[in-house]
Amino acid sequence: MAKILICDDERDIVAALKIYLEAEGYETLCAYNGQEALDALRRNDVQLVLMDIMMPVLDGIRAMAKLREESNVPVILLTAKGEDTDKVLGLNVGADDYITKPFNPVELLARVRSQLRRYLQLGGGAARESLLRLGGVALDDKTKTVTLDGEPVSLTPREFEILRLLMQSPGEVFAPKTIYRRVWNEEPYGAESTVAVHIRHLREKLEINPAEPRYIKAVWGQGYKFDM
Repeated sequence: MAKILICDDERDIVAALKIYLEAEGYETLCAYNGQEALDALRRNDVQLVLMDIMMPVLDGIRAMAKLREESNVPVILLTAKGEDTDKVLGLNVGADDYITKPFNPVELLARVRSQLRRYLQLGGGAARESLLRLGGVALDDKTKTVTLDGEPVSLTPREFEILRLLMQSPGEVFAPKTIYRRVWNEEPYGAESTVAVHIRHLREKLEINPAEPRYIKAVWGQGYKFDM
């Protein structure tokens, strides 16, 4: 049965949704702000998200935008009456549907079934390839390990995330601000220097000659890319 992430800062609503969904046989995960939702999605195989719009720390719209950089999992927004502008914005940044609070449990479950059916029938629920292998570098996203020419390489979590981002799109140039947003999930204040330090450390671990890198290359004035 599908696993559903419920995200709302109102704990009573989360508890109610959990009861409705588990009564139908679904497995549930709970989060209480957008950042917790993103963290849970990275740790778990989730087939659908129910996401409130107005939340502390990271609201549903910004969380939705960040989520779409990484996943095509269906999202149903939970909205309050009078949030029409936010509904439109949410749909524009990638939400699949919305339902207005207070919601009818029968309608909610029907919308959940509809989105899950579409997602699974179109193959969106298929597991993504966890192993990336480019040149002599192999990154296993499932085990969070990296090897260079068959030898294990010890990376920090940030270094691992940067390397995964670059390896997922070989040849594509990522600006430091883009890397910072994707990896740190924060607005990129001081991104250039922070990212540059992590890139330097990655090169020291992966390159024979960090001054003349084979894999992690800089494109002057634009950013970084993984090359072969």
